This record gives sequence, C-alpha cells and structure tokens, in this order.
Amino acid sequence: MKESFWGTMILSFGVIAIVFIYFFQNITNTDQQNYNLLKETTEAAMYDSIDQVEYQKNGNIKINAEKFIENFIRRYAENASLSNTYVIEIYHISEYPPKVSLLVKSSESTNATGEIMEFDITNRIDAILETPY
Repeated sequence: MKESFWGTMILSFGVIAIVFIYFFQNITNTDQQNYNLLKETTEAAMYDSIDQVEYQKNGNIKINAEKFIENFIRRYAENASLSNTYVIEIYHISEYPPKVSLLVKSSESTNATGEIMEFDITNRIDAILETPY
C-alpha cells in the first residue's frame, strides 16, 4: 500500500510539473516572439519609409511618418499571432533624425487550472535609424 501511494504521488507531481512548465514556456515564448517581431518590424518599416527624394536632394536620411505607420502596421499584422489581441501605441515619430517610440500590448489567456487567467504582455521599443555613411 505504501509503495502504490508513493508511485501515485510521484506521478501526480510529475503531471503538475509538466503543466507548470508548459504554462510558463508558453508565456515566455509569446513575450520573446512579440519582442523580436516588434524589433524586426520596426527596423524594416523604417528602412521602407526613407524619403528617397530628400536623400538624393540633400543627402539627409529622413523618414515619412505616414509611410512608416502604414508599413509597420501591415508588417506586424502579417506576422502576428491570430489568437492574441494586440494594441499598438505609437508615442513619438521624428522624421529627421529618424527615430520612433512604440508600445505593443498583447493579452494571453489560459485555463490550465480550470479558471481563465489573463496576462498582459507589454513590449516597448525606442528605435533610432543608424546608417553607415
């Protein structure tokens, strides 16, 4: 009887440990994916929105704010997970010198314990476009 109790207890602890590992791995992967997506999308959208006419005329690297917003939202929507809800807040866009400040909030929910638990994941980036001369 003693050995069967210990075997049952070890199996139940193992199942609980696997559930916790899965839960925290899912939250961590979502946060890392959101951050990498935000960083890469911001950089690509800044390169896409460089004003070519200004660069050819004066040699200044300047971005177009409207074009940046359009490119950023399009690229982020193409690669974001469809199961999450995202809120994108753009705080500051400076056309010259090119820099932006963004905040992306997403909400992750799970019902691993029988209750629905929600977590808000917030990623913020302040990016300055640097190019070699």
